Amino acid sequence: MAAITMYSASWCPDCRRAKRFLTQHGFPFVEIDIEEDPTAARYVLEVNGGRRIIPTLVFEDGSVLVEPSNAALARKLGIEP
Repeated sequence: MAAITMYSASWCPDCRRAKRFLTQHGFPFVEIDIEEDPTAARYVLEVNGGRRIIPTLVFEDGSVLVEPSNAALARKLGIEP
């Protein structure tokens, strides 16, 4: 089972970038499209204080990164530059 859940949308360029980063570094993730899942859309609003910001990534430890840069993802995942 993936340790990362990514809330995203097909039209989102930052979502595509984050997916590419995770895939290139071999981190499994589950992607949930908020356009297709109303429960996921509500969750994103809840986590982000009423704002619909994607990608929103939720990690196994319960931490959340919102619209993270590749550098922020690398730090979170322990990847050395």
